Amino acid sequence: MQIHVVQKGQTLYRIAQTYGVSVDTIAEANEMTPSQSLVIGQALVIPIVGSYYWVQPGEGLYLIARKLGIDLQTLASVNKLTLYQSLPVGFRLYIPPTPRTQAEVNAYLEPRGSDVSPVLIQSAKEAAPHLTYLAPFSFRIKRDGTLQAPQLDDLRGIASQHGVTLMMVVTNLEKDQFSAELGHIILTDETVQNRLLQTIKSTAKQYGFRDIHFDIEHLFPDDRDAYNRFLRKAATQLHQEGYLMSTALAPKTSAAQAGAWYSAHDYKAHGQIADFVVIMTYEWGYSGGPPMAVSPIGPVRKVLEYAISEMPASKVMMGQNLYGYDWTLPYVHGGAFAKAVSPQAAIDLARKYNAQILYDYTAQAPHFNYWDDAGKEHTVWFEDARSIQAKFRLLKELGLRGISYWKLGLKFPQNWLLLEENFKVVKRS
Repeated sequence: MQIHVVQKGQTLYRIAQTYGVSVDTIAEANEMTPSQSLVIGQALVIPIVGSYYWVQPGEGLYLIARKLGIDLQTLASVNKLTLYQSLPVGFRLYIPPTPRTQAEVNAYLEPRGSDVSPVLIQSAKEAAPHLTYLAPFSFRIKRDGTLQAPQLDDLRGIASQHGVTLMMVVTNLEKDQFSAELGHIILTDETVQNRLLQTIKSTAKQYGFRDIHFDIEHLFPDDRDAYNRFLRKAATQLHQEGYLMSTALAPKTSAAQAGAWYSAHDYKAHGQIADFVVIMTYEWGYSGGPPMAVSPIGPVRKVLEYAISEMPASKVMMGQNLYGYDWTLPYVHGGAFAKAVSPQAAIDLARKYNAQILYDYTAQAPHFNYWDDAGKEHTVWFEDARSIQAKFRLLKELGLRGISYWKLGLKFPQNWLLLEENFKVVKRS
């Protein structure tokens, strides 16, 4: 699979000629029409076997092999070169496909209202072939230990058709906010706790869930040990019934990291108790904060490196956003919230307002600015083929269990193509 970044003056026809594929093939892979204009800086995926790399100033085979994570001898042999042969700038190297590694893949899905919208149903159907788990968000704990279920419609049927394991997400959401008070009740009142665990087991059996996923957030710091005790109790009961148990963790870089989102999340304990964890490595750039990449690779790496110092890498799923944000400038703290946009919508905005897409190589994320019809300036940070491929390389480098997406319903077709190019998705059911 080739990732091609559109340059000034390029057309879909010329790009197709360069790689020996049809215009329709490229258009279909990127879910665009052949007649759509290209955006300077737009990343396209080109469905070919292997890829090409053009030599940059100061690069030799050794540096290129290291940069791309491939064997030096293989790179030289495939291109009929000697190991230390100097290469002119612009020289085209063929990069053979690398063997796929196994990975588990989860995707959350958040139904709203009285049913699952047609957009979410279609998104679940499209994603299911690429998933190990499908996680409807969420079963909300009530103060008496019962659960408020989300709308599920035919999600069980979609999962079953594609060999996907249903993940039951259990949260301490109350009035659409994570509640420390509700969390305290769950973790300290044994009567409520026992009712909750019994309700979880009967609900899982009723709907066909096979993994019970605790996303208990924003707890009182003093409830850290109580949360660990609850998880041990839950794991014992759920494992006896044949269920997996997983947890969601805030992105920490040390055990001592303080704050309402972090203090009660004990990485070492979760690594010992849970079958696996999802680490929410996103929302550095968020709707109420200043403009920046949602999941910049440097901070993501630091969190994951800390995680695997506390638990086996085989238990860690990296969180990944399927969206970006559009901020209206100037940013004012406490002012208007940024609007969530899909990668496809971001490119459409750049096309509409004739904006050039730039790429931040430190954050490994694309971004652009534009002026809207009302004369207001905007900045958009989002995901593209380059940024997701950088995350896939990190996942493989660290030997993680897999990746978990928040959330379905936002178009990012390149992600699924590159996911299949990089990984053999594990099916558990």
